[in-house]
Amino acid sequence: MTEKLWDVVIVGGGPAGYSAALYAVRAGYSTLVVEMLSPGGQMATTNAIENYPGFVESVDGFELAMTMQQQAEKFGSETLYAQVTAVQLAGPEKHLTTTEGDLRAKAVIFATGADPRPLGLAGEDGLRGRGVAYCATCDGGFYRGKTVAVAGGGNSAAEDALTLSKLCEKVYLIHRRDTLSATRSYLKPLEKAENIEFLWNKQVTGFEVDGTLTGLTLTDTQTGEESHLPVNGLFVAIGRQPNTWLVKDQLELDRQGYIVADESCRTSQPGVFAIGDVRTKPLRQVVTAVADGATASKYLEEYLNGLD
Repeated sequence: MTEKLWDVVIVGGGPAGYSAALYAVRAGYSTLVVEMLSPGGQMATTNAIENYPGFVESVDGFELAMTMQQQAEKFGSETLYAQVTAVQLAGPEKHLTTTEGDLRAKAVIFATGADPRPLGLAGEDGLRGRGVAYCATCDGGFYRGKTVAVAGGGNSAAEDALTLSKLCEKVYLIHRRDTLSATRSYLKPLEKAENIEFLWNKQVTGFEVDGTLTGLTLTDTQTGEESHLPVNGLFVAIGRQPNTWLVKDQLELDRQGYIVADESCRTSQPGVFAIGDVRTKPLRQVVTAVADGATASKYLEEYLNGLD
């Protein structure tokens, strides 16, 4: 694939990536989306999206992702299933190394998203799939009728707790402060759920294991007192880590590691754009990711016109 010089290569096939692909290809630019696994990114792990405009009933994230891909490809966008392992972004011609060969492009759009942030405790990695999980929608069914805990206090934690309350016998919501940072729309449903119990000013500091997770060690953030909580599973919902390792030495990043890009989605390198959850932004939702894709295509067009 090295022979072809693409107008734009989009790294990441989530809602941001395929929105950008749709707009770019309809504007007449040769467009390639490089996706490592399957379309949709984090959206594909959600089986009920209720806040995406245009759907009176909830829509399955994976089905929506497939539709977005098909729509972009209908107009001529192409998809390469591969992992990008290195990039060279300086200059008018960008180079990308992938597991399926090298690519050349006039412009690159990064839509690589962000992954769940772990607690960082000893033994955590070894408990993945054996009691520790990071996606209630993906793994909640494994804990049907059991007792679980959710660590976190933001929107993701609130949403996970509500999802699990419909499946599990008991859900503990553990937060290191005495109030949630989640938006108010979550508060009433959480309070109404009879099987959700709040554990305020507590932090998970250890695991109790007998083959699989059997309980948690909690530390009071005010007194330092330790306690033990028997659970069958723990869902970690304490934020996300942006997937920026490819560009950390070539693009400006903020303190949290997100690519610095304003509402134009332009980065510190000409001809390189960042969209969706991977860029600096106040709100990370499917609808804002899709908007980023459309916005980036406008400034992509301006950039490519300048090359002519």
